[in-house]
Amino acid sequence: MSTAQAPARPAPTKKINIYKGDPGMWSWVAHRISGVAIFFFLFVHVLDTSLVTLSPESYNAVIDTYKTPIVGLMEIGLVALVLFHALNGLRIVAVDFWSKGARYQRQMLWAVLAIWVVVFAAGTARLLFLLFQHL
Repeated sequence: MSTAQAPARPAPTKKINIYKGDPGMWSWVAHRISGVAIFFFLFVHVLDTSLVTLSPESYNAVIDTYKTPIVGLMEIGLVALVLFHALNGLRIVAVDFWSKGARYQRQMLWAVLAIWVVVFAAGTARLLFLLFQHL
């Protein structure tokens, strides 16, 4: 009887997670965070706007608290979130509905970030001008 040995199995290779640290993963995370933050802003916005029907004096008091430099800086952050969320959403639509979208998703991400920087810089300059003008 011959004792043929089975061929040796190759050593198991460690499976690499393609999303670990990839810019696409961080884009996904930033898209979710910006969406949740925008949702909470809209929730607060609806609540404070509804105060006008209950008590115009309370509404005016709340609106007066929004005229501070801290809230002005938060407004700049809101512009950053909305702008990124909108631009990245367009990229996601392109990836989903364009036949070559998945192939070019990384280049589209860098294009989104470049457009975001340019538009956000212009918006921030305008908002800071208005903020310092009202001090």
